[in-house]
Amino acid sequence: MTIDLLVIYTTRLEACRSFYAGLGLELVAERHGNGPEHYAVTFADGAVLELYPAAHRPPTGHLRLGLTAPAPAPADGEAGPGTGRHVLTDPDGRTVVLTVPDPRESGRPAAVRGK
Repeated sequence: MTIDLLVIYTTRLEACRSFYAGLGLELVAERHGNGPEHYAVTFADGAVLELYPAAHRPPTGHLRLGLTAPAPAPADGEAGPGTGRHVLTDPDGRTVVLTVPDPRESGRPAAVRGK
């Protein structure tokens, strides 16, 4: 079994879009039928993350979301800037763990850089 869809309902749609886009997600505006405009990104494995306005549904509460960014290109054998594991908070207070792999250490877990 795999996760193929995660929907986050928010009262701060544009702030959340900006936050997640700042992490590197290529969110695109969508609208299905008469539904509200929202943002979505499809990951390489086909899973979809959607950000919806919390109009007729309550906002998504506490959530811990883990994302792994592509490894940056190595520069002169150095670790790329920002490599490791970063614990962030989105505009609604949800925890987002962003892992940026060190291109020199393929297959090894990243070090923890925040809590």
